[in-house]
Amino acid sequence: MNPWVAIGALALVGLAIPLSMMVVSSLLRPTVPEQGKSATYESGEIPTGTTRIRFNIQYYMVALLFVVFDIETVLIFPWTVIYRSAIEGGVSLATVLAPMLVFIAVLVVGLVWAWRKGAVRWVRSPRETQRRVEQ
Repeated sequence: MNPWVAIGALALVGLAIPLSMMVVSSLLRPTVPEQGKSATYESGEIPTGTTRIRFNIQYYMVALLFVVFDIETVLIFPWTVIYRSAIEGGVSLATVLAPMLVFIAVLVVGLVWAWRKGAVRWVRSPRETQRRVEQ
């Protein structure tokens, strides 16, 4: 028997089962038309305003910084586990400590840069915004 026949039969069954389930459920379900079901949000709340909402970009900046420093924590934990065994194995302290210090130094430079740019400041005062525009 040709293996493509089995693959075709499997594809046919894979499509027939969900389609037949949708047809049967559309025939058996009760239909009660009401205004709330045709609304954009079915949460029971009356929608107000438009769907376009302006989000503060600071939220995303803080979230990205959190992800970066969360990854830092995830990478430091395994290093601390192998740190002691490497020292006991005869590796020098500088050889073990140098890569992690470089890694942390790069992250500290990034944090200082973000701090100076105001990325970690959640709310900016109008006076600060005006001062930056004038510069």
